[in-house]
Amino acid sequence: MNSLSKLLFFAFLLLSGATAFAATEQEDNGRMPLDELRRFTQAFDQIRQAYVEEIDDKELLEMAISGLLSSLDPHSAYLNETDFQDLEEHTTGEFGGLGIEVGMEGGFIKVITPIDDTPAERAGIQTGDLIIKLDEQLVQGMSLSEAIEIMRGPKGSKLKLTIVRPNRDGPFEVEVIRDVIQVHSVRSRILEPGFGYVRIAQFQENTGTSFRQALENFTKDDPNLKGVILDLRNNPGGLLNASVEVVDTLLDQGLVVYTEGRLNTSNAKYYAKPGDILNGLPVVVLINEGSASAAEIVAGALQDHNRAVILGTSSFGKGSVQTVIPLGERRGIKLTTARYFTPSKRSIQAEGIQPNIVVKPAEVRLLESRGQIKEENLAGHLSNTESPQAEVADDLSQEDNQLYEALNLLKGLNIFTSAKKHQKAP
Repeated sequence: MNSLSKLLFFAFLLLSGATAFAATEQEDNGRMPLDELRRFTQAFDQIRQAYVEEIDDKELLEMAISGLLSSLDPHSAYLNETDFQDLEEHTTGEFGGLGIEVGMEGGFIKVITPIDDTPAERAGIQTGDLIIKLDEQLVQGMSLSEAIEIMRGPKGSKLKLTIVRPNRDGPFEVEVIRDVIQVHSVRSRILEPGFGYVRIAQFQENTGTSFRQALENFTKDDPNLKGVILDLRNNPGGLLNASVEVVDTLLDQGLVVYTEGRLNTSNAKYYAKPGDILNGLPVVVLINEGSASAAEIVAGALQDHNRAVILGTSSFGKGSVQTVIPLGERRGIKLTTARYFTPSKRSIQAEGIQPNIVVKPAEVRLLESRGQIKEENLAGHLSNTESPQAEVADDLSQEDNQLYEALNLLKGLNIFTSAKKHQKAP
């Protein structure tokens, strides 16, 4: 071995502690595998000497660290300076690029979800899409960070994605125009008098506060509020604490989520404080296969406490917790350090949250009326002195059948809970 390879070899031995020097060729607990260390230094030395293009030793070492992390699971990663900045931008809600949450699957980029009101969503990118080419570059063989770096770029620049989509024959191309992505974590509106709708796109630093403010506005603007729909579809997750704050807003008390890992610092329990801002009003939560991580924490906690009815399709199934560990001032690693569990001790890792009521997305076409005669068609019919009720502006039954079913369910829950209250009244 040359001097660099020897240096690398002995550096690894030092990392293992003094017991490594007394290690045999067998792999015992607490001892570094010497044969594998020798192979690493040999491979490193061959790459730096014989690879077709010369690569700086620092870059090679960063590649080694990156490969080590990416081989663990889809969510562990090495964070260089750019990645550190990107992580901060995601948690604060503004970053540049396509507006798409991605992971790795089979060497390709898999779309976890397009973010609301971004170039990716407007271009028709869907959850579950596999990106196999970025412009003319094949994705297979790239690391996730390399692919993300290509997807980023100045506002107005174009990127051609070659996509494989389930249930569609052959790859197809989609052109996306990059933009500055500003994610508004929480949006809300009244669907009908008495029924509110809150959409959480992802969990950021201010999501809990914004969610509480949206519900306070509902109760302030409509004292006769009857229920709320919480839409977590295509929500890729985000900050754990933000998801706990959202659940805390709706729960009167109790366990929200707990985590378990190998280190004591990875074991934690999170509880809701007393006080349900809606005072028990019915809640329906919408989820789908793009609902991941923190979104699943919210759905799982509300489901376990019977605080909400979960409607839609099964969620993504990311039940792990990542910790950012600094390596110096401007680099670090994102390491999976724990699994999280719902209050009833469910791990949703690779399983997902199963909805109480399954409603798959569908295209709905209304049937034309057959022209039956009604009372209003009869000559001399009595007029109705009451003013007609306002209809919903958007025809949800055609635009979003899942939301339409959630609204109908919420109305039914309101009727049921109102009837129970009247039965208990003296």
